[in-house]
Amino acid sequence: MSERLVSDNLWSFVAPALPSFSSRPQGGGTAPTNARTVFTAVVFVLTSDCAWRHLPQTFGISQATAHRHFRMWSKAGLWNHLDLLLTETDGTEDIDDHSWARTIVVAALSRTAHPAADR
Repeated sequence: MSERLVSDNLWSFVAPALPSFSSRPQGGGTAPTNARTVFTAVVFVLTSDCAWRHLPQTFGISQATAHRHFRMWSKAGLWNHLDLLLTETDGTEDIDDHSWARTIVVAALSRTAHPAADR
C-alpha cells in the first residue's frame, strides 16, 4: 500500500522539499524516523479522512509521530511550498501523478486552514 500512496516519482518530488532533521545540540533524543515512512502515513490520514488516532499500526510509526511531523511540516510551510511547485510544473511531465500530489496538498492545506477538522 505504501508504494501506491507515495510512488517513487512522487517521493523524488517531495523529498527535497521536506525540512531537514537537525539533532539537538545537547544530544540525546530519539533517532530520526524514516521520512518516507512518515510522509506515507501522513498521506494516508490526509486522503482517507482518517483521524490521527486511527492510523493503522501497519505504517510502522505511532499516531503521535505522524501528527507531530504533519504539524512541523505545516508550520514550516511545506504544503504551500509543494502547492507552488505543483503550479510551476503544471502541464509538464515532471510528475506522473500530478493530480494525486495536488489532492494531497489540498487535503493538507484544508486541515491547516481548519484546525478543528484536525482530529
